[in-house]
Amino acid sequence: MKKLAAIALSVFAATAQADLDWDTALNGEHRSDANKARNEYRHPRETLEFFGLSEGMTVVEVSPGGGWYTEVLAPLLKDNGMLYTAHFGLNAGNAYYRNALGKFLQKLAADAEIYDPVLVTQLQPPVEVNIAPAGTADLAVTFRNVHGWLRGDSAEATLAAIYAALKPGGTFGLVQHRAKPGTDLETMKKSGYVTEAEVIRLAEAAGFKLADRSEVNANPKDTADYPEGVWTLPPALRLGDTDRAKYEAIGESDRMTLKFTKPVS
Repeated sequence: MKKLAAIALSVFAATAQADLDWDTALNGEHRSDANKARNEYRHPRETLEFFGLSEGMTVVEVSPGGGWYTEVLAPLLKDNGMLYTAHFGLNAGNAYYRNALGKFLQKLAADAEIYDPVLVTQLQPPVEVNIAPAGTADLAVTFRNVHGWLRGDSAEATLAAIYAALKPGGTFGLVQHRAKPGTDLETMKKSGYVTEAEVIRLAEAAGFKLADRSEVNANPKDTADYPEGVWTLPPALRLGDTDRAKYEAIGESDRMTLKFTKPVS
């Protein structure tokens, strides 16, 4: 009986995922050609389906940056779910944070049809950590942000905020540039690459349980040992024309894709 129930639940989840408006999310007019081209490296549909995204969910995107993934999530949840985007604080002391939030808000305002339902919250530990009503989110996601949290000494507080926002049994999906095993903490902060062991340690310390891993965002060409860290590779290409063809041939970084759950009890 339990086996039949599990099969039925799996079929229901797959149907709910298929019913989402993936065409608009991936190829809609609200997305620039440059951002659409990066689907090749970021595998948004495969990644979000691995995390279990389906219609009707309440989702929190943590540290959305310029909104690349917001472009994908907003159409998927516009008519059949809820999307919170936990960005920097309105009163952040750092000008970079304020400017990043301002650009993000301008992006949302420029296309009301897509983004009007998006709810923007602030994440600026330790002052602002209420990223969604406690215990209401089905899924929280973050993309290539752990190194920034480590730099800002905010990883523990950020993960605690995510844990608080999720329902018991909720899912936390994470993508991060992957460092070689044994990489020290200072190198992680400087390079942008973080070891899987460190990410799992931080998440488990916050109370999460590792549920699954995927290699959908893996890139075996990436050696993770460049002069300007991960920003040596596309899309940043921080070295300019120096060895540009070499780094473009590598493509975007090798990334871990991890799925955690918040225990029911």
